[in-house]
Amino acid sequence: MTTITTTAASPGMRRRAASFLHRHAGVRLSLLLSAPLAWLGLAYLGALAALLVTAFWSTDVFTGDVVKVFTWANFTDLVTGEVYRTVALRSIGVAAAVTLIDLVVAFPMAFAMAKLASPRAQRWLVIAVLTPLWASYLVKAYAWRVMLSSDGVLGWGYGLTATVVTLSYLWLPYMILPIYAGLERLPDSLLDAAGDLGARGWRTFRTVVWPLTFPAAVAGSIFTFSLSLGDYITVKIVGGKTQLIGNVVYDNIGAANNLPFAAAVATVPVVIMLVYLAAVRRTGALENL
Repeated sequence: MTTITTTAASPGMRRRAASFLHRHAGVRLSLLLSAPLAWLGLAYLGALAALLVTAFWSTDVFTGDVVKVFTWANFTDLVTGEVYRTVALRSIGVAAAVTLIDLVVAFPMAFAMAKLASPRAQRWLVIAVLTPLWASYLVKAYAWRVMLSSDGVLGWGYGLTATVVTLSYLWLPYMILPIYAGLERLPDSLLDAAGDLGARGWRTFRTVVWPLTFPAAVAGSIFTFSLSLGDYITVKIVGGKTQLIGNVVYDNIGAANNLPFAAAVATVPVVIMLVYLAAVRRTGALENL
């Protein structure tokens, strides 16, 4: 008899719970987001918190052990060390150059995909853009190393230029796809109206196309800039003696065995990206991600 009562009560409880969640959308949303937010808090924000805490520790110069005592020494060395300032500025310059190159290359490609190609061709072009992302990062980087070597097709050699070229190739799809999505939302009637009013190609681009797709371009720049800013593998493969922020972090974790200083250096690209995101927030770029 007890089993029958419990079984009968269970559907009623489920109906009441469903009715409660239906009336309280905020509670329903909180339950749906609880698991991913918990994972984000533990895996991502937790890792950043651990990184920040470690940056305020130091390393014993004799034993190599981490001394878990609060100190500003790592950040003082970063600010006062001319080498680290040069590396930071070089890293920002490389990220900006990669972003600009990808923008110049990606925009006409995305425009052709969105406005000139047929619907069937658009699907194939999107697949063609995505295809390089399916290949291994190392395979693509070493392919450029072969091409840039003295005996390679290009023969430019290794260094800063090779790093910029390789990174521009690696992150190009991340610029094409947001711009393509932005151009696809651009009504063709606006382009027709601009032509009817006598606007030539450049003026149509400057007054109609670019203002409406600028947020999409900024969204793509977030990917290319951040990925280039923190990269160190490409620099190791084709950069020669070039040093960027990622290499300084890697070298201090490995050869120098100075984890606290590596953590302090790793906060630099985080701060740069936070400033960059705050600057582009008003452009509407974050809604295009």
